[in-house]
Amino acid sequence: ELVAYRNELKNLQRLKEFKWAYLYQNVLSNVRKNAVALFMIELLTKCLKQPEANAELFYFVEDALHHLDEANDAVTANFPLFFALHLAVFFGFRIADEYSENIHYIDLEEGRFVEAQPNHSHYLQDREAAAVSHILKIMQPRDLQEVALNQEMRRRITHALEEYYSLHIPDFGTMRTLPVLRELMS
Repeated sequence: ELVAYRNELKNLQRLKEFKWAYLYQNVLSNVRKNAVALFMIELLTKCLKQPEANAELFYFVEDALHHLDEANDAVTANFPLFFALHLAVFFGFRIADEYSENIHYIDLEEGRFVEAQPNHSHYLQDREAAAVSHILKIMQPRDLQEVALNQEMRRRITHALEEYYSLHIPDFGTMRTLPVLRELMS
C-alpha cells in the first residue's frame, strides 16, 4: 500500500508512506519461484505499454504471486504456463478452449483451436494442445499439480506462448527470463 506523488514533468517521484500488504515467505528466497516471478514481471512489462489503471489485472497478478509463494514444486513448474495463458484475457487475445479429438491444433496466429494443421509454423498440436486445454480449464493455481508435463513439453509450450505473445503484442521481442527459467526447471 502506497501514498505516492507522481509528477509527469519530473524523473524523480516521491513516496510519502508505504506498508506491506503481504509478506512473501518463499518467492524471494526460493530460486525456482523467484525465476517464475521474474518471468511474470517481464511478461507484464512487455505487455503493458501505457501506465493506466486496471484493477482487475492488478488483483489477478497479486493473487497469482500469493499462490506462487505458497505453491509446491509441481505447481511452481507449471505456473509460468498458467500465468501466460490466463494473462492473455486482460489484453483481449485469450485462447478459447475448444479442444477435442477432432480439433487438436492451436493456431497461434488466430489464437484458437482448429481442426486442420495451419499453413504456417505458428501452432501447437496433439499432446501440447491437450496440455494447454487442460491448463485453460484450471481456475485455481493449486490444481496445476494435476497437470503432468515433462520438461520438454513445458519448454515447447513456453516457447509457443512467447511466440503467441509476440504475434499479438507489437514490439514484444524475446524474453530474457525464459532461458534461465528453462534451466532452473530442468
